Amino acid sequence: QLQLVESGGGLVQAGGSLRLSCAASGSIGGLNTMGWFRQPPGKQRDMVATITNTFSTNYVESVKGRFTISRDNAKNTVYLQMDSLKPEDTAVYYCNVARYWPDNMNYWGQGTQVTVAS
Repeated sequence: QLQLVESGGGLVQAGGSLRLSCAASGSIGGLNTMGWFRQPPGKQRDMVATITNTFSTNYVESVKGRFTISRDNAKNTVYLQMDSLKPEDTAVYYCNVARYWPDNMNYWGQGTQVTVAS
């Protein structure tokens, strides 16, 4: 079984920075796209950024130029560097990993709270 452990959330003032990490452990197998999603209070969970195993990235328009996603395949870890944070970035952030071997499934982390104070 694959487990995802997230870290790096917290409370920050507007304009500040945070770095989220998500490490895969256990029966890892072959990993494809890794990404971050977020769910603000009372709203649905939406994609923030994704990165493929060939390092192609994709961002939601609202974070372009402020957030940077990266991955370390040797450590089976994905990161999200968040700069110039805004109050509207406040949400629970979830790590997502698509595994193609030995199964074709998506896995989720437990979520980490990011709160941006104005």
